[in-house]
Amino acid sequence: MRAILTTIGQDQVGIIAGVSKYLSDHEINILDVSQTIMGGNFTMMMLVDLPQTTDFQSLTAELSKLGTSLGVEINVRNEEIYRAMHQL
Repeated sequence: MRAILTTIGQDQVGIIAGVSKYLSDHEINILDVSQTIMGGNFTMMMLVDLPQTTDFQSLTAELSKLGTSLGVEINVRNEEIYRAMHQL
């Protein structure tokens, strides 16, 4: 399953490394990434490919916890939600 992962917060060292390490450790492949710093705020969007066995609720909770430890907000949503929104 593909998902969109967003990370937003005050810019600081280690955000990309922390998120990327988590994804790698959980065999989540990064398909595309866009990141920028806007007025001192870090923003990143990733398109990721999740393993078939991924428990989406656990993933969401773990990424939220990781975000707290990194001082950012991390959200993940099924890519299908975005496709459905554009087909309305």
